Amino acid sequence: MTSAPAVLVLEDGTRFPGRAYGAEGRTVGEAVFATGMSGYQETLTDPSYAGQIVVQTAPHIGNTGMNDEDPESRRIWVDGYVVRDPSRVVSNHRAVRSLDDELVEQGVVGISGIDTRALTRRLRDAGVMRAGIFSGEDARLDPEQQLELVRAGAGMAGRNLSAEVSVGETLVVPAVGEGIGRLAVLDLGVKASTLRHLSERGFEVHVLPQSVTLDELRALDPVAVFYSNGPGDPAASDGHVELLQGVLRDGLPFFGICFGNQLLGRALGFGTYKLPFGHRGINQPVLDKQTGRIEITAHNHGFAVDAPTEGVVESPAGFGRVEVSHVGLNDQVVEGLRALDIPAFSVQYHPEAAAGPHDSTYLFDRFRDAVIAHRAAAASTQNESDH
Repeated sequence: MTSAPAVLVLEDGTRFPGRAYGAEGRTVGEAVFATGMSGYQETLTDPSYAGQIVVQTAPHIGNTGMNDEDPESRRIWVDGYVVRDPSRVVSNHRAVRSLDDELVEQGVVGISGIDTRALTRRLRDAGVMRAGIFSGEDARLDPEQQLELVRAGAGMAGRNLSAEVSVGETLVVPAVGEGIGRLAVLDLGVKASTLRHLSERGFEVHVLPQSVTLDELRALDPVAVFYSNGPGDPAASDGHVELLQGVLRDGLPFFGICFGNQLLGRALGFGTYKLPFGHRGINQPVLDKQTGRIEITAHNHGFAVDAPTEGVVESPAGFGRVEVSHVGLNDQVVEGLRALDIPAFSVQYHPEAAAGPHDSTYLFDRFRDAVIAHRAAAASTQNESDH
């Protein structure tokens, strides 16, 4: 572990001196905080964090090292990493290397030894903002030059990152147990745990590049369509919205999570907006309005759907009646949508919940049951027409 100097610079000019952690150099991104006390490996490998510098609010990070079982994707995606007290030793029987070594190997510039509570409060009060980490030789750059580099960086609003995180060609995950049929998963930054949950429900999961066309999707003849989580501004994803509207007009069952929830909202005709500091962590309370049940859920989003949280409304895009199915209890943000006249629903959070909690895994069962019911109804209608 290095003792080289480092500094984190916010775009408002606030500076936090510390020590280099991970790779040395410079990086610029949107600074966000994540409140999970565990699961840092899953956080780092979640593609939804592309373009962001992640601040861990838990003070002690790295004690369980890194292993080969828990990654959620093919690499670390965060643009920078901020921790208060990195563990000096690795203490877990599954660990094969240290977090510090992994950050160095993958070129992730980080900083340690800063007051992450003060930084988190700054981001909470002023809102997320662009930031830069400068370590080693870059820590000695003139402060004004560092600030200029930060302010020249790209913000998240208006940014489309789907092409950076999506697969380049279709991948297939075989169904486990009795098969239901092919499921088209639009990879906008999907996590491995999500694919595992879907395959375990009997879907033959076809992970599609984000550039797939409606005709290419139809050629797959899927029983349903799934939109994954992912980074970026939903308002910058018009192509994915148009694709989804085609799916909905075809009458295919649809389930979306996180970014997929925002894109369903846009496909139904609602707007989206940027949250002041977003929801990131594995301890967010959400109310399921249908059951009255409160779930503790895993979140990672900086944008939300702008839709009425009470009552049933007509889809502005002409897809019938829609209701907000889930609401965040911290700030009343829309956390789920349910279409009442077409087979489509979504949630803003992560039901696969790696690394926990698991209150929401029932949503994968709800999706499977909805697809089976839709197929049965379609078969019944076909039999009636044949006679």
